[in-house]
Amino acid sequence: MLAKRMLLLFFRDRLNVFFSLFAALIILMLYVLFLGDMMEQTLEQALGFWNDHIRVTMASIIMAGMVAVTSVTSCLGSLAVAIKDKADAGKDFLTSPVPRWKISLGYIIGAGVIGFFMTAVALVLTLAYIMYIGGSLPAAADIILLAVTVILSALCANSMMFFATLFIKSRNAFSGFSSIVGTLIGFIMGICMPVGVLPNTVQWVVRIFPMSHAASMFRQILADGELATMFANAPDGYLENFRVLYGIVFDYGDFMSSFWFSAAVLAGFTVLFFVLSVAVMRFRKTSA
Repeated sequence: MLAKRMLLLFFRDRLNVFFSLFAALIILMLYVLFLGDMMEQTLEQALGFWNDHIRVTMASIIMAGMVAVTSVTSCLGSLAVAIKDKADAGKDFLTSPVPRWKISLGYIIGAGVIGFFMTAVALVLTLAYIMYIGGSLPAAADIILLAVTVILSALCANSMMFFATLFIKSRNAFSGFSSIVGTLIGFIMGICMPVGVLPNTVQWVVRIFPMSHAASMFRQILADGELATMFANAPDGYLENFRVLYGIVFDYGDFMSSFWFSAAVLAGFTVLFFVLSVAVMRFRKTSA
């Protein structure tokens, strides 16, 4: 019932729905206005010739990151309901006989469903755009992997954002936090700039940030097929260097990330932040 209530309250507030997608829309506008052309020209210069796969590849890389960003911002936007509850009915929730883990799970399920739905919509629009510019529809096996990625992305983003909102007590603080997340998320996930050109310290922030792995998973599914064709005759190591440069995979020195490694990272952080959320709520109950 708590999850159902969150769904109804979120989708009734159209302005909140819009602002929960605002960061993703900014990334889309940046790509359409100049980021796409700049990255395509850079890749064309590196190859020494124009390849029809360049546009589809770069669109797939940028749009895949946008889909992952949608998971974060939509889950955070939906948790405005939890902040409102804390401000308006906080004592009622604290004194209710409902276990804290059920309250946490209710918010997480509600925000997870919202995050899944909004991420799925962003993914469908991305696939439509890729097909419009000459790309192809993913194979059936890739569609299944995309569904797995959407689920893990929504669950992890929502578990992280719920944990963060436990320390936010007012709507003004929540608005400020949302603004910070919306501003930084594109850089932290390696969307606005290739991961490989960032300072080494920032690159490590990208590599250890869980939601960067969601972007990596989307990129591997959407872009790897085009890359294999585009770099079919390239020297050895060129393709792998490109994948690392643009955050399709992450280089940890002696280890290179893979799709299922990133999936394990998302699943692990989902459980971690849910456990931490329950622990925080139990501590507040015993200290109240």
